[in-house]
Amino acid sequence: MHNSDPTEKIYTIVNVYAASKKAGKRWRQAKRLLEDRGVDCQYVLTGNLGTAASLALEACSLGYRKFLAVGGDGTAHDVLNGIVSYSQKHGQEAPLSDFTLGVIPMGSGNDWIKSLGIRQSVRDAVNVIASGRTVGQDVVRLSCRSLDSEGESVTYMANVGGVGIDANVCEIVNNRKKHGEGGKILYVKALVKSIRDRKSSPLKVFSDGVEVYCGDYLSIAFGVGKYSGGGMRQTPEAVINDGLLDMTVIPDIPIMRIAREVYKLFTGSFLTIPEVIATKSRSVRITHEEGYSSLIEVDGEIVGRTPMRAEVLEGSINVYAGSTLMVK
Repeated sequence: MHNSDPTEKIYTIVNVYAASKKAGKRWRQAKRLLEDRGVDCQYVLTGNLGTAASLALEACSLGYRKFLAVGGDGTAHDVLNGIVSYSQKHGQEAPLSDFTLGVIPMGSGNDWIKSLGIRQSVRDAVNVIASGRTVGQDVVRLSCRSLDSEGESVTYMANVGGVGIDANVCEIVNNRKKHGEGGKILYVKALVKSIRDRKSSPLKVFSDGVEVYCGDYLSIAFGVGKYSGGGMRQTPEAVINDGLLDMTVIPDIPIMRIAREVYKLFTGSFLTIPEVIATKSRSVRITHEEGYSSLIEVDGEIVGRTPMRAEVLEGSINVYAGSTLMVK
């Protein structure tokens, strides 16, 4: 028997456009598995009813506090933004700790779940949700220049963001997804193209207000999760609930060095490269010289341009996590 109390139901937002519009059909398997496990859900599909972010925001106002994002990293990002926007607006009446977020992976990258100890399997994700096991996770607020104006844009992050190569990879991948491409090979091809066509520009990077780098760069990544870009590990030592933002800066090194070292982005061993700078802090700030600007990606979505500031919020959101996840 289903409970009519919205605080007990899991509000499940299905992105019918995820995985090149394949998720709209695949989610029926997840729905059947959730019902078989007795998980009480209220289902809604994106599309005419609104975006995942607007649907989550409205559901919060109706009293829902448990959410599932059915799709990829972009869907989870949007649902998170709806939740955190509501929480930030209502303060002590709706602290982040009141909310729980889970993911049924149906996207192309599905990077965030890897940091949550969940395999890229609908059945495994359903089993995790049915178990009810949750852990607290940090959320990052990022402010930057808007894509279409000189105004400020604000977004919230659950996993990894970046400037440089990974943002360019994100832009290429998202454009090709619209034409039906997918799979890990898409990320690899996008990485090769981004490295080949890169155009570096001088910038300054600050960690908790202290300048840690100044000059041309290849890539800058910052996050509370470990994985991004279809399996790259640019923040390999990140912990989802230590209250800190991991950042790595890769300077613009010669192309032959890049060719020799690029595999380390996927093994998490690139921190051994002498030129790489790695920090842990509460906040990160990136500025460019006058006339320069770079794209910023967050959780697999292009959100704006530099200059930018990212900082860990006070408090944490609850996330469904696998039993193998080791947290602080």
